Amino acid sequence: MDISVVIPVYNEEASLNPLYERLKKTLQEINRSYEIIFIDDGSKDQSWRVLKHLKEKDENIKLIRFTRNFGQTAAISAGFEYAKGEIIVGMDADLQNDPGDIPHFLAKIEEGYDLVSGWRRHRKDTLLTRKLPSWIANWLISKITGVKLHDYGCSLKAYRSWVIKNIHLYGEMHRFIPALAKWCGASITEIEVRHHPRRFGQTKYGLSRTLKVILDLITVKFLLSYSTKPLHFFGIPGILSSLVGFLICSYLSLLKFFYHIQLSQRPLLLLGILLIFIGIQFISLGLLGELAIRIYHETQRKSIYVIKEIIE
Repeated sequence: MDISVVIPVYNEEASLNPLYERLKKTLQEINRSYEIIFIDDGSKDQSWRVLKHLKEKDENIKLIRFTRNFGQTAAISAGFEYAKGEIIVGMDADLQNDPGDIPHFLAKIEEGYDLVSGWRRHRKDTLLTRKLPSWIANWLISKITGVKLHDYGCSLKAYRSWVIKNIHLYGEMHRFIPALAKWCGASITEIEVRHHPRRFGQTKYGLSRTLKVILDLITVKFLLSYSTKPLHFFGIPGILSSLVGFLICSYLSLLKFFYHIQLSQRPLLLLGILLIFIGIQFISLGLLGELAIRIYHETQRKSIYVIKEIIE
């Protein structure tokens, strides 16, 4: 299988038929073997009925149906798991992504890139509720992860299969796939894509997701930098805290023994003791994290590296 197109679906019954027609036309023009994977994420409308009708017409379609709404990340992850293509393309079902852009992604992949991300430069969404939060989120993610992209939220992306098979998604981590792929050693680029106004249904996102993005970003930063060395994350502030506390207590001890100054009423003494205990707790957390990481890797035989290819 050359190409797998993964499309999560949630209450998109009106857009599925026109999406399929455009997508099929584009994939047939490419003239490579393909499959289209629709994941029904617990839709409450007639999306599943429409998808089954499409499946009856086209044997290249694969359908996955969830028991309830598990979220976009779960739907994307399921599609990636069952995809068989050497190149995997992800996109939305709302017709705002244009299937006609897929050949440009494939061309970039063939240039040698492992992940190609879409950039909705001329985005057809509202300014205050969609564009502005997206601009802030993209800037934050680029700064913290070191992977500079204009549009992390664009669902239209293309991946080599080895990249996506080595990424495990949880929570709402789908928007951070480029950053996670960078950890795997993937080469990443970005291309401009067309973006159309929403014609059917309602958007599933709003301002409320901004705080969730910030929390997820903290998780991603920890995973990228400290997932195999948690003691480095907790140990450095722990040592600094203990050191400052020790210096404060040493200073107060000198005042007590050489100048006979009473310390019982000095808040500085409590601060010094508190900092020492906080430092011990941080270091203890780091050691517990190290034990958890080793149990995680050794019991699951999960590797701490990613192999791209082997030649014997």
